[in-house]
Amino acid sequence: MRLELPPLKLGRLTIDTPVVLAPMAGITNTAFRRLCREFGGGLYVAEMVTTRALVERHPGSLRIIKHDDDEAVRSVQLYGVDPVTVGQAVRMLVEEDRADHIDLNFGCPVPKVTKRGGGSALPWKTDLFTQIVQTAVREADKGSVPLTIKMRKGIDEDHLTYLEAGRIARDAGVAAVALHGRTAAQFYSGTADWSAIARLREALPDVPVLGNGDIWSAEDAVRMVRETGVDGVVVGRGCQGRPWLFGDLQAAFEGRADRIRPGLKDVGEAFFRHAELLVEYFEEEGRALRDIRKHVAWYFKGYAVGGELRAQLAQVNTLEELRGLLDTLDAEAPYPGVDAEGPRGRAGSPKRPALPHRWLESRTMDADQSRDIAAAELDVSGG
Repeated sequence: MRLELPPLKLGRLTIDTPVVLAPMAGITNTAFRRLCREFGGGLYVAEMVTTRALVERHPGSLRIIKHDDDEAVRSVQLYGVDPVTVGQAVRMLVEEDRADHIDLNFGCPVPKVTKRGGGSALPWKTDLFTQIVQTAVREADKGSVPLTIKMRKGIDEDHLTYLEAGRIARDAGVAAVALHGRTAAQFYSGTADWSAIARLREALPDVPVLGNGDIWSAEDAVRMVRETGVDGVVVGRGCQGRPWLFGDLQAAFEGRADRIRPGLKDVGEAFFRHAELLVEYFEEEGRALRDIRKHVAWYFKGYAVGGELRAQLAQVNTLEELRGLLDTLDAEAPYPGVDAEGPRGRAGSPKRPALPHRWLESRTMDADQSRDIAAAELDVSGG
């Protein structure tokens, strides 16, 4: 059945296929975004960049926000905990015409982020959250750049924040709200709570709501839309090693049943192209080949590739060496079916979130926390 879902409207932008590539540290650089774009439509967000590092113009951060000339929408995600620094970063992107869409990260569960009050820990402090979102929207509006937020349900099941944060963001004028149906405590373990996404959709009828979590296939995306009523989906780990998932997603949202089921030769060619694009991105072959190593298990999940060859692929140093190894793959090996589907990437296990001292005692910032928050800004981008 054709899914009756209109294009996603984000301010002045129209995303014909309402699918968003979630920003992932060390993954969603220009190389991977190009691969995904070649298979299907959507909004492709760059890796998270920290506002302090961006304002200070760290070379690594400036590399992260670079986009290919043919990227129709230059999408950047910012992380920050200080309203002033966040505002400066948004102003920089707008005034220097470096982005067409800006997203704010309130969903990262990584301890080095939450222990500083950032990511999925931040919406607990409603005053700080409000200040950051209002400041960012005000600066983005000066250039008519739509600003969105991505968040989690909350810190844990006893400290949920998503409904209140969604309303605050809506009232501040964000263009859309995306919700990952897990708490920070869950990390990526267990099952995403799509019912929470449905509740947020119901609570915010006047702003686009996007759903994120456990979308491993086009069928999962269709089911999420039907079960929750969201205006679009956000895909993260499900596309790792599977850039063609965006072709499946576009087909599903257009009501087509065709799906991409690559044989081993096709996977090898996609893997090699990914490596070539990484060489262009890093402008250094050795660094690019070291970076591609982490993708080996994702690309070849379920395929008949022996442990020795996998180990060799994870140690390559040059494109020539990689080409030689890939040429030994069985060119006739077909798509392995369900073995290549489903979850990928590290799920982790539930854990107590790392938080600043006395963070949960109040929903508002105390004097000490307010004084310390500017110093908590990370200066390293990419997660």
